[in-house]
Amino acid sequence: MEQYTVTGMSCAACSARVEKAVAKVPGVTSCSVSLLTNSMGIEGTAAPSDVIAAVEEAGYGAAQKSAGADSRAAGKPAADSEFLKDKETPLLKKRLTASLCLLIPLMYVSMGHMMWNWPVPAWLEGNHVAMGLIQLLLTTAVMVVNQKFFISGFRSLWHRAPNMDTLVALGAGAAYGYSTYALFAMTDAQMHNDMAGVMTYMHEFYFESAAMILTLITVGKMLEARSKGRTTDALKGLMKLAPKTATIMRNGAETEVSIEQVRKGDIFVVRPGENIPVDGIVIEGSSAVNESALTGESIPVDKTAGDTVSAATLNHSGFIKCQASRVGEDTTLSQIIQMVSDAAATKAPIAKVADKVSGIFVPAVIGIAAVTIIAWLLAGQSIGFALARGISVLVISCPCALGLATPVAIMVGNGMGAKHGIMFKTAVSLEEAGKMQIVALDKTGTITSGEPRVTDIIPAEGISEEELLAMAYALEKKSEHPLAHAVLKKAGENEIADLEEVSDFKAVPGNGLSGRMGEDILTGGNLKFISENAEVSDEIRRSAEQLAESGKTPLFFSRNGKLAGVIAVADVIKEDSPRAVKELQNMGIRVVMLTGDNERTAKAIGQQAGVDEVIAGVLPEGKESVIRTLRKKGKVAMVGDGINDAPALTRADIGIAIGAGTDIAIDAADVVLMKSRLSDVPAAIRLSRATLRNIHENLFWAFFYNVIGIPLAAGVWYSLLGWKLNPMFGAAAMSLSSFCVVTNALRLNLFKMYDAGKDKKIKTRKNQEELTMEKTMKIEGMMCGHCEARVKKSLEALAEVDEAAVSHEAGTAVVTLNAEIADDLLKKAVEDQDYKVLEIQ
Repeated sequence: MEQYTVTGMSCAACSARVEKAVAKVPGVTSCSVSLLTNSMGIEGTAAPSDVIAAVEEAGYGAAQKSAGADSRAAGKPAADSEFLKDKETPLLKKRLTASLCLLIPLMYVSMGHMMWNWPVPAWLEGNHVAMGLIQLLLTTAVMVVNQKFFISGFRSLWHRAPNMDTLVALGAGAAYGYSTYALFAMTDAQMHNDMAGVMTYMHEFYFESAAMILTLITVGKMLEARSKGRTTDALKGLMKLAPKTATIMRNGAETEVSIEQVRKGDIFVVRPGENIPVDGIVIEGSSAVNESALTGESIPVDKTAGDTVSAATLNHSGFIKCQASRVGEDTTLSQIIQMVSDAAATKAPIAKVADKVSGIFVPAVIGIAAVTIIAWLLAGQSIGFALARGISVLVISCPCALGLATPVAIMVGNGMGAKHGIMFKTAVSLEEAGKMQIVALDKTGTITSGEPRVTDIIPAEGISEEELLAMAYALEKKSEHPLAHAVLKKAGENEIADLEEVSDFKAVPGNGLSGRMGEDILTGGNLKFISENAEVSDEIRRSAEQLAESGKTPLFFSRNGKLAGVIAVADVIKEDSPRAVKELQNMGIRVVMLTGDNERTAKAIGQQAGVDEVIAGVLPEGKESVIRTLRKKGKVAMVGDGINDAPALTRADIGIAIGAGTDIAIDAADVVLMKSRLSDVPAAIRLSRATLRNIHENLFWAFFYNVIGIPLAAGVWYSLLGWKLNPMFGAAAMSLSSFCVVTNALRLNLFKMYDAGKDKKIKTRKNQEELTMEKTMKIEGMMCGHCEARVKKSLEALAEVDEAAVSHEAGTAVVTLNAEIADDLLKKAVEDQDYKVLEIQ
């Protein structure tokens, strides 16, 4: 996505205008404008010059953000850090200070003297024309200070795209213009000694209203800008953690250089208490590193040679030497900032509602104001009364609140996610994550740790656990099998001493190992292999079967033809997996586990995790088809970490990548969990729901405010209840509306995304507890009723199949299922009977 900075926008009508203008440029396939960050994201082949020209033609300014290559050369993050900087508040503060300095004497002269008889200089006493001239001069000065409203407002009106500034400019301009007319009329009356006329015209002055409108709108703008600045607090904190310098090794000596000078492959050192400058790999030393800046996890992670470290994390305890692997825009920190920047530049689907309204809102308000003035004049009211009502309509209407309702909540939600290591790539993913009805979990590395561990040690009679583990360690030390690493790790944890080296080592693929240690012959492997070398008692066999039933792999060991015992190894589930699954279920979400394991092992793991359904025997390419099937029953989120999960992550409504997984999986996903914890899945869904709820609140109040405020300002209730709204109060209400919307969004910072106490179940389109579905298989080779019977029997032998209606004439089998099953398993069942499956629908 190409990003641009857009200047001159003041409300949702502006962003809608820019979006509409750029969308017409040839080559632009997608355009999203953010009022919050004054940025624009473009997808397509359009030339930047054409895009900028379209924005300028619409009456605004645009500039392309720093290109990635430039950023890399400068060593800066790809996402322009200027996007986080609050430039508006200081400027608005100066404008507000100047406006107040002029407004206070204006109010004293216009209101204090007139209403409360406050003292004025003797030369002004009774000199109504002089007082009017002072009000004119002070109001003119306030208008000059706030000229931006008039320049922007009338320019957008000239381009036939009126915005909020247009409403302010018309309101303040009308008050100023009519008051100036009244001043000249009063002067004429005084020249003719018409004192009654003088007093009448003096009461028609609205100079203070014009100045107050501009000042109050500036107050609202400043409060809004300050609150908007706070929406990126989480990212600003992250930016501050990034070191400005690094200590690198050059010619054998340590040299401190600026972060921009660090290149990939450089060797850098980090002492205790220092931040790690760039992403790298530890090549020497060990330490505990606090990664909370990136992952939100407060417990330090131990790092030794070969482990990766990330920029902006804190080295706690030891001296480490590392090799830079990713610098500049490629660091994890920069990618996080880029993700949030991209998310800010994208638009959530719900924002389209406000955009449609904003496009016609301002012209409609101008029309309502004109009708209001004409109606009151026809009703016999004075020009001053009618004009006051029209001005009130103009200044109370607030398209800003509508335009900010969605982006501020999205930004705060994104910042909250980033703070806790949950990265939403786009505004769409943040909005949609909370609508998921089914969550499909990959087993290895997602539910389980992805690393086999020793779970049980069962020594034979006369053998101690330590002795069995020592024998297994000596034998497995020469093996490259993944299960061997689990045994070695357990031996290390138990501080098993090295025994004599094993000689004559042999590995029989898929069966086991053998070797000689001194005078002893050691063997290890599966039950079949060991049974050929040693007698296995019925008791040990039963224990091994129980281990296998629970999803563990029993490894048998013998010495000199006599069984030494069994060591069980398993890819154990993560500590938080059962709790995360339960939380998802409590939220009304069906949890499905996908795995390539055999059904017995898969069901054992699924039972431990507590999932609703297990789909076993799924080949890597089969996961995508399973997701496609699940999507027929509701919105699906796929959670995975491997390369083989990438197609499924892309196919799902929302793809969620475990952060410790591969770059390909992370690229394919919509949400990235930096902590690699399954408990972050319900947390992400919880945050999404809270953000969407906040957006709905903002939109409701923005619409409600205008629906109530505009009729009140127009004087609808005046004839019934005597209610009328002074333009100054209308301006104050307009100022506070946007501030309230932004403040409401900031409440998300207080949201506890890991608190499952208030979870609610969402309504689903189908009762997911009683899922029934059908698949139609097209089969080639069936010739008669006997063929039908064979295919029917083979399919109905599968536990997930309730019934198979087979027809050799149609060449089909309609399979009724009671649970999900991979197409590969159905295909295999039929093709094992020597028939060919052409298609499964």
